Amino acid sequence: MTYRTIRQRLMLSAGSSVIMGLMLAAAASSQASAQTYGASPGSTTSSSTTPLYPSPFQTHFWESLELEPQDAWTTLRTSFQWQEKTLPVEAQARVDKWIEHYRSSPENIATITERATPWLAWITQQVSERGLPGEVALIPFVESSFDPGARSHRGAAGLWQFMPGTGDALGLVRNGNYDGRLDVVTSTGAALDYLEMQADQWYEGDLMLSLAAYNAGAGTVNRAQRQAQGQGLNGDYWDLSLPYETMQYVPKLKAIATIINNPDQYGVNLPEINIDPAFAKVQLAQAVSLSEASQLLDVSKAALVELNPGLLNGSIDPRSAQTLLVPEQVDTQVLAQLSQGNRQTLAQNNSAHTHRVERGDSLSAIAARYNIDQQDLIRWNAIDRPSAIQPGQLLTLSGR
Repeated sequence: MTYRTIRQRLMLSAGSSVIMGLMLAAAASSQASAQTYGASPGSTTSSSTTPLYPSPFQTHFWESLELEPQDAWTTLRTSFQWQEKTLPVEAQARVDKWIEHYRSSPENIATITERATPWLAWITQQVSERGLPGEVALIPFVESSFDPGARSHRGAAGLWQFMPGTGDALGLVRNGNYDGRLDVVTSTGAALDYLEMQADQWYEGDLMLSLAAYNAGAGTVNRAQRQAQGQGLNGDYWDLSLPYETMQYVPKLKAIATIINNPDQYGVNLPEINIDPAFAKVQLAQAVSLSEASQLLDVSKAALVELNPGLLNGSIDPRSAQTLLVPEQVDTQVLAQLSQGNRQTLAQNNSAHTHRVERGDSLSAIAARYNIDQQDLIRWNAIDRPSAIQPGQLLTLSGR
């Protein structure tokens, strides 16, 4: 049973108990109201014929049961663990500096959070399942502006900005066909493993110190910690003298979490992101190109490219990577067939009747590819201007 399923059952169970208790209380309140408001003192009139006046409790009973709309941002906020912690004045000033920096350019936050749309719900889920602070899910905001294809001039790559050596040490495969640092699913698991490992190995579970080590290396942080402790300080993150970028790392993360925790206060509009992950995973045993998968699954190739940035040559080879990410709305039976390698059956069911336009396609080339008449293709699809077909457009090949 997944973390989410367990949590939902607990919430339902607890919610049912609360509702039952409230209903019993409402019933008791109703009886009390009848006795209090049903008749004047000394009256012999039956309470069953006396008009009842609802108490404030009864009036607001159902209103109190209205649930707050749930989305990925709500889930993320409920998992924050650092928002209520009071920081030393100097430390809070470092955070406030970045809050002002971010709020001065709300359009940048809007762009970055929009880019996070496919990934945020799933990453938040992974962070929560490990019991980590929800703020950790926002590390890609600081590292890569939530761009899975981001590359730094120093050689770091991906959403979590792994250097080649670190990626190799964590088992992230790199070759001419695939870069695990760009694979969001694989790199997220590696990043969270790395943070937990360093926190346990060096910092007695202190994740802020582990975040500093994630940025600057454990050796740099350990030396700074020993120096701070030698000066009589506790040696937590806020005590350390570190390289400038690392000194700003946690304040940046804390600042963006503060803004997301209360976006209205800071004049920031966040995009709507569904509470459930935006993609499904297909485990493949055979190689398949994204063009072929696009045809078989009836989704645009652009969508598959966006979800699978680790595939460098437009195809997935199980010798390097076995998991293909697809939009979550893809038919589950189609997913099962593709995962089992039944591509020929899918091709007969799908490709024989439809074609999704790719960049560079023309009607004449499509007609020749499927051995059909171009005029029939135009008529079946009610095309007014043959030169105006668009990538992603789905064309019927049979008139059905």
